[in-house]
Amino acid sequence: MIGSRRGFGLRASGFGTGLLAAVLAVAVAAPALSGEEAALSLRATVVPAGAAVTVALFRWLTDAERAPVHAALKAPPPPPAPPAGAAAGRGGRAGRAGGRGGAPPPSTAARLSAAVKAAPTLGYIWGDGVTGYSIKYAWRAADRIVLITDRRLGAHAPEWGLGAGPSPDAEYTLIELRLDAKGTGEGKTSLSANVVMDAAANTLALDGYAAAPAMIRVTR
Repeated sequence: MIGSRRGFGLRASGFGTGLLAAVLAVAVAAPALSGEEAALSLRATVVPAGAAVTVALFRWLTDAERAPVHAALKAPPPPPAPPAGAAAGRGGRAGRAGGRGGAPPPSTAARLSAAVKAAPTLGYIWGDGVTGYSIKYAWRAADRIVLITDRRLGAHAPEWGLGAGPSPDAEYTLIELRLDAKGTGEGKTSLSANVVMDAAANTLALDGYAAAPAMIRVTR
């Protein structure tokens, strides 16, 4: 199944909710100060815990910026085979040593985690406990939004009540939102579904979105 502690990663201890409001206000106001409007601003609740979540996005990722993240989802090419006589010339020792000591290639989740961390920060997702998650991937269609954070949602906010997911190498969370004409709807995450490439839409997405449980209710 397929985020960096860069950006804001404030913890609840020692910080009040007033600080959350102040920091979030600065984050949302930053585009306005430069004459731009925020790309996305949403309020939601986590299911079933009911914790409040705010999404503040400054801009969407470009096609070129999404490309390295998409590439990380693809399987790497196999290593080149050694020359036919190489192993025999060493009595087969190289092949045996390589089998024992050769490092396994990074998993898909590990490659995707690294690509997500290297992407630019586009905005933040904030929770009740003054815990921030950097948004590193953002794509949208008419009624569909895909976001990827730089850490697991709930990793530092147990009050959200979200599971860790089955892949220990996944240091990110993909969130796929489906919204109606009023801007309300639901969201599902990679904590309960695999990440796949939606080639038709040119975006990462959840595999089997319809069957995955809803984890976020967007209230706008």
